[in-house]
Amino acid sequence: MQKETIMHQKYLLILFYSASGAVKNLAHAIADGAEKKGLEVRIRTVPKVSSVAEAVEPNIPDEGPIYCTKEDLINCAGIALGSPTRFGSMAAPLKYFLDSTGDIWSNHELENKLGCVFTSTGSMHGGQEITLFNLMTYLLHQGVIFVGSPYSISDLSSTKSGGTPYGPSHVANTNQSGGITTSEKEIAEATGMRMAELIFKFNSDES
Repeated sequence: MQKETIMHQKYLLILFYSASGAVKNLAHAIADGAEKKGLEVRIRTVPKVSSVAEAVEPNIPDEGPIYCTKEDLINCAGIALGSPTRFGSMAAPLKYFLDSTGDIWSNHELENKLGCVFTSTGSMHGGQEITLFNLMTYLLHQGVIFVGSPYSISDLSSTKSGGTPYGPSHVANTNQSGGITTSEKEIAEATGMRMAELIFKFNSDES
């Protein structure tokens, strides 16, 4: 009975890794959207790893979002998963953390939660969609119900930079400051709002 209560806590976990700041900005835009609908949000990140895939930072970061724990994953009602693109895949620090969640998978802890994904690339055709699918694959293996960014989001049809039906995204091009465009922000916020609406509906229907 206790497990049933834990599985349906109503908060959106936004778990990401960001190098230049763009993915972090998308994460906060998703959070803004979810909070506009009255949903609690928990923003979490992961530490950097070395070239041999070992964590190289302390357990508690000096500033910014705190590091994600397995309990953050288990207790959430929905997950927004984000990473910059690294040759068409997620960045190593995020994968290192996700690769440690086999026990969560074996216990079916994430099944029937809602999830979305987001990313950033340095160029217009830098592998955004394959990275989003890479992130999505993890969610699907965990039994998460995937939520995209539909074309009812008007900025999806007018954006000149990032934004896909598979999830919010950013194109850096020559801008390496981490700033996101108005359209990219609107798509991310709308996706956060959609996640919140569906989390409330899904939990209401189950109760």
